[in-house]
This record gives sequence, structure tokens and C-alpha cells, in this order.
Amino acid sequence: MATPAGYSWLIQRYALRPVQPLRRASLIGTSRLTQTNDGYCRETYPPQYQPDDTFEGHMTFALKYEGVYPEVLSCLFGAIGEEAVVNWVLNERMGQYARRTGFLYEWFTGTTLRAVEPLHQGNYVNAIDPSIQLAATDSRNNQRWRVRDNMPGTRGFLPLVFRSPSIQAVEAYNCADELEALNVEFGADVLLRSAVWLTIKESRSSFIIEHEEKRVDDIKRFARAMEYNCGVAANPLAEDALIALQKEIIGSRTTVQHFGFRQSPVFVGSVANYENIVHYVAPHWDDLNFMLAGVEIFLERTKGVSPVIRAAVASFAFVYIHPLVDGNGRAHRFLINDILRRDGAVPSPYILPISATITHSAVERARYDAVLDVFSKPFMSQNGSACNFGPRATYRDGIESDFEFAAYPTAQHAWRYMDLTAHVEYLADIINKTIREEMTNEARIMRDWTRARIEVKKVIDGPDQDIDRIVRSVRDNNGMISNSLKTQFPVLQNDEIAKELVEAVASVFPPAGTLRHTAANQDEFSP
Repeated sequence: MATPAGYSWLIQRYALRPVQPLRRASLIGTSRLTQTNDGYCRETYPPQYQPDDTFEGHMTFALKYEGVYPEVLSCLFGAIGEEAVVNWVLNERMGQYARRTGFLYEWFTGTTLRAVEPLHQGNYVNAIDPSIQLAATDSRNNQRWRVRDNMPGTRGFLPLVFRSPSIQAVEAYNCADELEALNVEFGADVLLRSAVWLTIKESRSSFIIEHEEKRVDDIKRFARAMEYNCGVAANPLAEDALIALQKEIIGSRTTVQHFGFRQSPVFVGSVANYENIVHYVAPHWDDLNFMLAGVEIFLERTKGVSPVIRAAVASFAFVYIHPLVDGNGRAHRFLINDILRRDGAVPSPYILPISATITHSAVERARYDAVLDVFSKPFMSQNGSACNFGPRATYRDGIESDFEFAAYPTAQHAWRYMDLTAHVEYLADIINKTIREEMTNEARIMRDWTRARIEVKKVIDGPDQDIDRIVRSVRDNNGMISNSLKTQFPVLQNDEIAKELVEAVASVFPPAGTLRHTAANQDEFSP
């Protein structure tokens, strides 16, 4: 019978309760076996891998084969205290796993093991094995432990991204190359002219995600914010930058009294039978600065890492931290494009219509909800009982709420140390679909629209706005010129001209009203 090893053993031995399941769970069995299910691995090792059934033995196994699992280590070090770590370090002063454990203990707890003197010799070893998981690109030598500090974050926020085969594929993916392929196929002029519409489409789709697609003025305003703000702010996560973005998102017609970081509890939920159902609880408002500062450090310390990975980690961390009273979802999706722009993956003026891909179908929308559930469901499974509704209270930001959450201290381990591997895989797929399907389709539409305009102008002349209206009407009426169109444009009452015009439109667009939905959207947001 297989027995737990590494983190699985430590969790069992010290009665730890991590929220997130282990990405790699190790067992000692009879032979080597790897079983993978939905990105989670169950690794079975033969008997010769059996570690000593001690803290030192299984900690060594974990660091050697499983990597640094932040949430588990944060819980573990709080449970065992410093004595076990000190004894190990003093007994194996030069051992790399003892040194790494000592370093990690001080890193996660923010305390110094005073019984241990600094080392003055010995080779440096990595705190995190970059072959196993995402690490910082600017490692810094910790002389006390002779450890290279390549932690991609802070105690306030340290993400876990395992370098699975799918993550390695993400690392090899190049947005800029994909966009250049579009440029070659359609030409820079077509892509640039489609850029404005794509920005509007992204804004509109972002509102659709939140079931607010009727707010046309807000959609246009957010589109302008996307166009002019992406990649501009010195620090997109600074409170002043988020305040400016939040105002663009929400507008002036709002009950929100305080812009910027919230100072009140918040949960994502729904109402059923007049009762609140809590789907997710965000961190305590006093921790927001600490956690967002960690996300900022993550972006600083991972420069050169795949822009897709950086965008996924920062944007999904943001939505889970939920630092604003309102507008978190749209700010989260804005950050994706913002970081891609900063990293040179998506050059100005292009905006990837990520939200359009998410809302493309019920299947895609369900996938977006599912990736958000990767963290929120296990979180609520463990912490749902800590939610309560009591007397209403008014908080410093003017929010009145009766929501109470009793597990803020223990929930910190999960909030600060999220496993975002699945989120990176998801965003990479969405970006690829966005470029190859949404953007390609829009570029094709723009190219065809330009061709139709040119062909029609061979028959009649006029402002582009009038020509576009004629093309749209003829196309959507299956090659017929309506009486209303003839009334609006008397030149079309000439049968010969009308015949030539219909043939001009038909040379580009089939007569079955192809792409009518996109045309309707163009009508709605035309200047």
C-alpha cells in the first residue's frame, strides 16, 4: 500500500489544512508511476525513495522533488515553530536542504532564527528550483544562508506556477509573432483601422460578462480608457492609477462614495429565495496594500518571463484580492492588456478583445467561470462556514454591510499564496483564440468592408458614411435596394446604377447577410 511522502506527509503529520490541493502529491509505493488528472499529478516513487519519517526527511523530499509550495509552507512554519528548523540547521549547517528550509522559514514568518549564526562560506543554492516552478529572474544572494533568493514575490503575495509541459508551451508562445502574422496576411493599414473597433468590442464584451451590456455610454468611456491608459501609468497597481481607472469604469452615476482601495468587507455572491449566497470572500481591507505591493514586486522580479504568464498572474491575483468597492472585474481584464502592452507583446494601438472571446459562446463563458472557481471553490469549501450576516455597520469608505467573516487570519495563507498555474494555461489559450479567431475575423471583415467601399465608389461617389450605409443595407437585404434607401439616396432610383451597385456589393459579400451580427455592432458604435 502506498504511503504519503513530502508535502502530503507533512500535511498529515502536522494536521495542516491548506485550501488548495497539491499540484504534485507524492507517494511511496512499489514502482515509479505518474498519474495526471486535469493538471494535478499523483507521483508514486519506488521504496528506495522512502525518506526518514521525520520533519527533516520529508521536507528534504518535498524541496527536492515537489518544489516550494507556498501555502503549505506558510501553514507548516506557523504550526511547528522554530525549534525543529533550528535543530536541523545546527545539525546539518552546510546541507543545502537545511539551509533552504532555514531561509524559507525566515522568509515566510518574517522572523530571524537568532540561535543560528550566518554562514561565511559555501556555494549558493536556489531557494526555488526554476526547473519545477516559476522563479524570479533577478535572484539576490542571501549571505546569511548562502541561498539565492529567487522568490517571485513577497510575504504579501507569492504565486505558484508549476512549469508543467503546458506552461512550458506558454513560455514559448509569442504574441508579437502571432500579430505580425496577421500584419503580413491583412496589411498594417487594415489592422490599424480595425484596432479602434476591437477596443470598443473589448469594452462592450467586458460589460456583457457582468450583464451590463446596455450601458452604451459607459462602454464607450471604458473603451477610451482602454485606448489611452493601457501601458501608460508608471505603476498600474498604484492606488492613484486604480482610482483613475475606476472612475472611467464606473462613471459619475454611482452610489460609490469612496474611490480607490476599499475599507470594508466584500464578497461575490448571488441571491436565492431572498437570501445571500456567498461564492467568494476577498481579503481583509487592511491587507490590500500589503498584498498588492507583493503583486508589484512580482512584476518587478519576473521581468523577462513570458508576458502571458505575468499578465495572467497579476490580473487573476487582482480579481481575487478584489481591492475596489466596484469595478474589479473590468479592472482585472484591463490589466491583461496593460501588462501585455508594457511587455511589448501587444504593440500600441492594439487591444486584444479578450472579453469578446470569453463571451463568444456559453462554453467559453463557462470556461471563464470555471477558472475563477479553481481558487474560489476550494476556498469556500473550507471557509464557507465562517460567513455570517449580522447587524449592519457603516465602514470608513461609506459602505454599509451586514456581512461578517470570521476566518480572515487563517485564510491569509491561501490568499497570499495562490496556485495560478491553471489561470496561466487558461489565459494563454484565450489569447491564442483571440488573435487567431476574433482578431483575424475582424481584420477579414475590415478588409472586405474596404474592398466593398472601393467597388461601390466605382459606381457612385459620396462620403464614406453614406457608402457604408448603402453597402450594409444592400448586403443585409440579400442584394436588394430598399425603398427607404432609394428615398434617402435618390441616385439609386436609376435602375442601371442600382444594378451596378448591387453587383459591386455582391462581388465582395455573399447575398445571404453574412456577418450581420458584427455589422449591427458596428452600427451601434459608429462615430
